[in-house]
Amino acid sequence: MPRHDDRQFDELRPLRIERRFTGSAAGSVLIAAGRTTILCTASVEESVPPWKMRQENPSGWVTAEYAMLPGSTTPRKRREKDGRGTEIQRLIGRSLRSVVDMQALGPRTVTIDCDVLEADGGTRTLSITGGFIALVDAIATLPVGIDVLTDSIAAVSVGIVEGVPALDLDYREDSTAEVDCNVVMNGRGEFVEVQGTAERRAFRREFLDAQLDLATAGILRLTQLQREALGDLWRAEWE
Repeated sequence: MPRHDDRQFDELRPLRIERRFTGSAAGSVLIAAGRTTILCTASVEESVPPWKMRQENPSGWVTAEYAMLPGSTTPRKRREKDGRGTEIQRLIGRSLRSVVDMQALGPRTVTIDCDVLEADGGTRTLSITGGFIALVDAIATLPVGIDVLTDSIAAVSVGIVEGVPALDLDYREDSTAEVDCNVVMNGRGEFVEVQGTAERRAFRREFLDAQLDLATAGILRLTQLQREALGDLWRAEWE
């Protein structure tokens, strides 16, 4: 049975990446997977949180904020911070920090803001994929240079839809999936985080393995697209 949008079960949604979308932040990217569209910006402050200042030699810090704009969904989403948004921005921050040498970054903070303009599934994973591109552009403006980045990072959703493992779920698939997973990996093919939930009933090990195989192949493709978007800023050691 084909997917409702005629994609193969191992096929990503069409991805669009537009770097330097805004001029105020040190790094910015408009990234879209199908209809899901997110503006990721990276801003730099020459300071660190108070708890890091208490350290003898304060290292840097990378953090993230995530929000769905009111018009990103139907019906309109109210402007408020909820538990889901807090959990997602923590995931984004953890993922991006995993590829940054904080000591080499020095006592400065990079904040990645991920604002969802339109939501059609996979907003947290697309925020990580786009957030990394914005992070690279921001780090490239600093004296320390992008060598403080130890790897690339990307993420994708997978799930079991009508009994079949599927890659990069949109909202229609995600809302009816029997299993829903989000997978974060670095450019070397190592897992950074795996979130998986049986939405209806427990699932067998082979279904988990199938989803991880799909995610691995999908993230390899996303990494290639990140490399193409970043051009000369890409480093061979990130894959």
